[in-house]
Amino acid sequence: MSGRANIYPELHVRSPREQAWELFRQNTLAMVGLWGLGLLSLLTLFAPWLAPYAPYEQFSQALLIPPSWADEGDIDFFLGTDDLGRDMLSRLMFGARLTFGNAILVVLVALLAGACIGIVGGMSKGFKASILNHFLDTLLSIPSLLLAIIFVAILGPGLFNTLTAITLALIPQFARAIYNAVSDEMQKEYIIALRLDGGTRWRILKLGVLPNLSDTIVSQTTRGLSAAILDITAVGFLGLGAQPPRPEWGAMLSHAIDLVYIAPWTVTLPGMAIVLSILVINMVGEGLRQTINEVMD
Repeated sequence: MSGRANIYPELHVRSPREQAWELFRQNTLAMVGLWGLGLLSLLTLFAPWLAPYAPYEQFSQALLIPPSWADEGDIDFFLGTDDLGRDMLSRLMFGARLTFGNAILVVLVALLAGACIGIVGGMSKGFKASILNHFLDTLLSIPSLLLAIIFVAILGPGLFNTLTAITLALIPQFARAIYNAVSDEMQKEYIIALRLDGGTRWRILKLGVLPNLSDTIVSQTTRGLSAAILDITAVGFLGLGAQPPRPEWGAMLSHAIDLVYIAPWTVTLPGMAIVLSILVINMVGEGLRQTINEVMD
C-alpha cells in the first residue's frame, strides 16, 4: 500500500512563547501598536539615514512653508518647515532619538535599579522591610514630574541632568510595584513548600518568584515608558531639558508655541508625535499583559 495511515501521529506541543505569540497576534489593536512601535524604533535607530535633511539645516528661502498637501506646500518639505526654515520631518525623526530613545534608556535603568530594591525588600522581613515600605510610600506621594523638576533644579538644566532626574523619579515606582508583587508571591503555598524543602533564597527567587513577575514588569514598564516620554517632553517644554536647537519634541513645542496661529503645524506635529508614541506603547503593553494573563491561566 502506497499511502499508509499514521496511527501514531506526533502532536506538536507549543511552547509558552509560541502560545503567547499566537494569542498576541489575534489582538488587532496590539498588533497595530506593535507595528507602530517598530516604526518608532526604526526612526530612533536609523534617523540619520532616513531623514531627508540634517536637523539643524536652514533654508532661508523656505520659512514657515506648510505641509506638502496644503496649497502653499512644497513636496521637498513633506511636513513643512519652521520659522528658521528647518525641515519639520527631519527634526521629528531626529527628535525620536532624544525623546523616545532616551525614554527607553531611562526606563531600563530605572527598571534594573527598582527591581533590585523591590526584590530585596520583598524577600526581607521585619524592620528593614518596614523602613523600605514607608520610604517608598513617601516618595510615591510626590508626582514623578514634580520630582524630576526638583532634581533638575538641583542639578541644573540640560538633557543629561533631565534624564538623570527622571530616572531617579521613576525608580520608586518600579521598586514599589515589584516589592508588592514579590511580597504577594512570598505568601503563596508553593513558596512555603520550597522553603520547607530546604530551598535557598536564590532558588526560591529563581524558581518561585521571578517567573511570576512578568505581568507586573510588563505593566509597570509600559506605564514607566509613557511617564518617561511625558516627563522628558514636559521638562523640555519648560526649558529645563534639551536646549535649543536640539529637536527634542517638548523643546520643539516650546519653541513653536508663539506660532500656533501663524503656523499651527509647527505645534501640531510634535504634539501628535508625543500622543501617538504613548498610544502605541500602551496598546502593546495592554496586549502583552492580556496575553501573559491568558497563558498563565
